[in-house]
Amino acid sequence: MAPARSSTHSAITLNINGEKYTLTADHRTTLLDALRERLDLTGTKKGCDQGQCGACTVLLDGRRAVSCLQLAVAAEGREITTIEGMAEGDRLHPVQQAFLDLDGYQCGYCTPGQICSAVAVIEEHAAGWPSAVTDDVRPEAAPPPLTAEEIRERMSGNLCRCGAYVSIVEAVARAAAAETARTTEEAA
Repeated sequence: MAPARSSTHSAITLNINGEKYTLTADHRTTLLDALRERLDLTGTKKGCDQGQCGACTVLLDGRRAVSCLQLAVAAEGREITTIEGMAEGDRLHPVQQAFLDLDGYQCGYCTPGQICSAVAVIEEHAAGWPSAVTDDVRPEAAPPPLTAEEIRERMSGNLCRCGAYVSIVEAVARAAAAETARTTEEAA
């Protein structure tokens, strides 16, 4: 028997990191609060709770989203990826490995959101999406090189209170280069 619906609560099923979670949620519950408080997926961090710091960034259908501004009921039926879903078993995602290798973190609080954003940044760049600093934004133009300036602009929605930006940019660049090499190798 299905749970009763009220005017303020709904039974929802969220697809998170390839697993389905069913819960009854108040319609005002943010995805961030559902993840952390209801589902015990605490890798996603609560920073400003206003969508300005990026600590709560997750991927929704492969695109980055600040989960503090996303209602849990609106995420039903979408593919949600949190930091807990980045690794493949014991093998870290290449972005996670690059952050680890290059000290792209200090206190680590912003790191889950930084990593989720970096994964999306690399995919957006590979798909040819321009940024605010891209010189040639014509659709027929090739993607610009993923320079430090491009990375900084594309990652600008994620704040690091410790100031690990130099290492974060290096980690994103290394992971992007590894992804480019992997896709080139697969195409050959």
